[in-house]
Amino acid sequence: MEESHMLLTEIPGLFSHHHHPHQFSHHHPHQFTHTRNLNIHRYAPYNLHQQYTPAPPPVYIPRRLPTTVAPIIRPITSPSPPPPEGTHIGHLYPELLTMIFSYLDVRDRGNAAQVCTAWRDACYSKSVWKGVHAKLHLRRSSPSFFQSLMKRGIRHVQILSLKRTLKDVVTGVTNLESLNLSGCYNVTDPGLAHAFGFDLPNLKILDLSLCKQVTDSSLGRIAQHLKNLEILELGGCSNITNTGLLLIAWGLRKLKRLNLRSCWHISDQGIGHLAGLSKETAEGNLELEYLGLQDCQRLSDESLKHIAQGLINLKTINLSFCISVTDSGLKFLSKMPKLEELNLRACDNISDIGMAGLTEEGGCGISSLDVSFCEKIGDQALQHISQGLYGLKSLSLSSCQISDEGLERLSKMHDLQVLNVGQCSKITDKGLEMLANELVNLQSIDLYGCTKITSKGIDIIMKLPKLKSVNLGLWLVR
Repeated sequence: MEESHMLLTEIPGLFSHHHHPHQFSHHHPHQFTHTRNLNIHRYAPYNLHQQYTPAPPPVYIPRRLPTTVAPIIRPITSPSPPPPEGTHIGHLYPELLTMIFSYLDVRDRGNAAQVCTAWRDACYSKSVWKGVHAKLHLRRSSPSFFQSLMKRGIRHVQILSLKRTLKDVVTGVTNLESLNLSGCYNVTDPGLAHAFGFDLPNLKILDLSLCKQVTDSSLGRIAQHLKNLEILELGGCSNITNTGLLLIAWGLRKLKRLNLRSCWHISDQGIGHLAGLSKETAEGNLELEYLGLQDCQRLSDESLKHIAQGLINLKTINLSFCISVTDSGLKFLSKMPKLEELNLRACDNISDIGMAGLTEEGGCGISSLDVSFCEKIGDQALQHISQGLYGLKSLSLSSCQISDEGLERLSKMHDLQVLNVGQCSKITDKGLEMLANELVNLQSIDLYGCTKITSKGIDIIMKLPKLKSVNLGLWLVR
């Protein structure tokens, strides 16, 4: 057989090292192929008699045509600038951020807290919210909100509208010191009883002004559980009676400010309870410094006697529109050494004689006196005031029967800083000239409705060295 018809096949174990390299086996003739072109690993198993199996036919996979996709156009953004060199707000210590945020108003503090966690933590510092009064609309229960208030140290809350139970606030803000419910018309005795059903030792200020459904029943609950209360505002609570004042005198011994404006049912007896005149029932509110009795028209001179006897620490008394108070009652007030401010506005029965009685004991230490719209006050009253009230700094005489003669007497009061003589139609430029020559410490003067004053008098009074405000009309202030 010719060499071209032979197939050299290397079978494992067929050749040994002593065999000649040209020994070979004969198979069916086909094209000769050298063993190095078979790509068969030397000594790999090789089955000579493997049955022929035809290869499977090729599978045709159709090529998926590319779909048209709109190109995504991304805006070209400039690379972020490198961090600024030196010190910027991101490098500040939290203590400095806290100091900065404390100068912002309440709304801006809330916005700053949403910038990042570092700012939020700084904004939530209690020193940032110190003294802030939270104004809330209670529409739904929100325990997490009250927790946020506590975290920020909020202790003063004003309720603008109330649709939920008040107890949510009292229990949610456990460190509450001030609660303002003024104008919440739907506050009732049952609602207050539910909220104040336990002791609240931290609460010191309670404002129930214009809560017209509040009665003596609520005052009993307040006196029982709010022992540390120092300020109680009851202006416009027209259902309060002398019984309510007895409860206040019994339970609120630390009270320093009490406002009973327009509580029309209280009388001299109720004031006696506050003054502690009936020790067997109540010791009274002997620490009171402010007592507001505006428009309590059933009070008489007897009330002033009770006040002078028991409430010796009073510094301010508001008796405006108490039409039953007369000149005789003012003699009792002249014996109160700590009295500083007295409001007798629109007390129709106060006259020049009353001013004489007020100043007969040296006028105590009154620094502010208002007798506006007391039509019986005239020039003679100013004589008594100038001789007895040496420390007076503020005097209101609007719509009183005074003239230039009275202003001449006032010109001796060199410490006077505020003078209101509006609607005193007898005053002329001559009176203003006398004031301008003497009252060197005057800072404010009201001349509204003084029809006999001309521009000449205004120019004279404007030369006062410390004058800051001149009221010439309802809307005109120079």
